[in-house]
Amino acid sequence: MSAWKEFSKGFYKQNPVFKQALGLCPTLAVTSSVENGLGMGLAATFVLICSNVLISLIRKGVPNKIRIPVYIVVIATFVTLVDLAMAGFMPDLHKSLGIFVPLIVVNCIILGRAEAFAGKNNVGLSLLDGLGMGFGFTAALCLLGAIREVMGNGSLMGFPVLSASFEPVLIMILPPGAFLTIGFVLGFFNWLENRKDAKR
Repeated sequence: MSAWKEFSKGFYKQNPVFKQALGLCPTLAVTSSVENGLGMGLAATFVLICSNVLISLIRKGVPNKIRIPVYIVVIATFVTLVDLAMAGFMPDLHKSLGIFVPLIVVNCIILGRAEAFAGKNNVGLSLLDGLGMGFGFTAALCLLGAIREVMGNGSLMGFPVLSASFEPVLIMILPPGAFLTIGFVLGFFNWLENRKDAKR
């Protein structure tokens, strides 16, 4: 597979959220705004890239019976770095994301890519896989965050984008709004896929 295909597959074809339905817990919990979605997405991307690269480097020296615990220790190391850096340099964002930053350790996207890809491929491909999947995850969070923020607050990244007469749909920034938003977005992508299949 070409480097570009390996990198770009996470954008849409194998998007963790919209195509594989992975990592839905943080996706639903933190996407009340674009800023939260971007922060969580970039944190997960950093962990994904670093853990993919390190796991690919050590894969041949890790006994098969203990590979999952080793992978989790590697992932937890990078999550701790992200958590501490975010707490030190971006305390407001860190407080807003709350427990979901440490919970990146058990995010099935991270462990899934480590097990399914980085543990079986070279460093270069693992790096591209981590970048692509991370950016795809971040884009999904930002899209959901943008829809919910505009509908629920009338703003985008904290700046008003709708007229003063707009009546915010409060449910969109509450937990039920997360389920409604992802349901409609997944429905839209399924409709696109069905339309493509019908044309073929």
